[in-house]
Amino acid sequence: MAINPVSIPPEEVRKAIDAALKKVAKGLRGLNQFIWSNPELAYEEHKAHDSICDFLEAQGFSVTRHAYGLDTSFECISGTEGRLVNFNAEYDALPGIGHACGHNLIATASITAFLALAHLQKEYNIGCRVQLLGTPAEENGGGKAKLLDAGAYKEVDVSLMAHGGPKNIIGRPSDGVAGILMNARKELYVEYFGKNAHAGGNPWEGVNALDALVMAYNGISGLRQQIMPDERIHGAFLDVPKVANIIPAYTKSYWQIRSPSLEGLDKLIARVRKCAEGAAVTTGCEVKIEEKELYTDIVLNDTLCERYTLHMEELGRTCVKKYDKVLTGSTDAGNVSYAVPTLHSMFGIPTPEGSYPHHPSFTASAGTDDAHEEAVVTGKGLALLGWDMLTNDELFTATKSQWEGQVPVAEK
Repeated sequence: MAINPVSIPPEEVRKAIDAALKKVAKGLRGLNQFIWSNPELAYEEHKAHDSICDFLEAQGFSVTRHAYGLDTSFECISGTEGRLVNFNAEYDALPGIGHACGHNLIATASITAFLALAHLQKEYNIGCRVQLLGTPAEENGGGKAKLLDAGAYKEVDVSLMAHGGPKNIIGRPSDGVAGILMNARKELYVEYFGKNAHAGGNPWEGVNALDALVMAYNGISGLRQQIMPDERIHGAFLDVPKVANIIPAYTKSYWQIRSPSLEGLDKLIARVRKCAEGAAVTTGCEVKIEEKELYTDIVLNDTLCERYTLHMEELGRTCVKKYDKVLTGSTDAGNVSYAVPTLHSMFGIPTPEGSYPHHPSFTASAGTDDAHEEAVVTGKGLALLGWDMLTNDELFTATKSQWEGQVPVAEK
């Protein structure tokens, strides 16, 4: 459905957003604090799920709980027809260190953006739709990939979100970055099957699955010297022998492989597989290699980055339009960016020197009033970008055309 541009002064739009959010400011802060104080792991985010749904329903919205077959996902849509802007709320935490990646702030920014844009939609009677999607298990579990497969993004025209980090995340102080590059990532599970024997009595009759695992680990460690600077390989031993006097018949390990592009990722995975397969040949074990959970790289969109940067500057925040160096982490928002035009931006919060996501010091920073304020301001910027996409056909067409020129036809 074509939507005619709405000639409303930007100052009036920002004032309308401020007025709407002022009414829910206390509730938003309480919701953020509750999520931060109750960290939950992938697909176990029941308290976060329920608290967000309760909050949205208290604002008069209809919420679909346990959406798209995922128990801790939800969907809230304002409007019944027309162009659809999506906001993604993450809320999973990390084992032992809670919200050290600040997903409570991601949820806060996206909820803020949804409330603001839904208010504008109703205030100015715009024929369109705004979606807030609860996306669990970003750290491990690929919630957005599963939601994609289930059709959650089927009608989405543009997807928007923002991730918190230190203000010097790009090596120099800034309040945020609109466009960031992140690694594609895939998980490998490697199992070795050997043969038990008494380690003291008849070890020659055993086939040692631990030797295979150690050889594979050493081979992959050697491989790390010969990979590109932005590529990463890291692993964990999941199942190893607990006694020393038995030749072990089974081991299992878990690996994450990262590369800036899908093509590079495929090549690196092939090299890792050869290390694992070679260890099986050397020891006489059988090997089973299972590939899981692809997180793609992020397809950047110049129009989205440019407009978001402009809005954040209007809100008093310095924002870098695009950072060309790859941040070597990964996100399942990359998968979304291959399905629809996507913005996955970064915003800075006050942190101690040297603090970085996935470090305990970042957990404390993510729970502060200052961090909450930055998430709310970021939510306003996302809402203004969503407003562009709903009311300005020229900007929306440019966004869509750029994305279509970047994403391979086979991926669309």
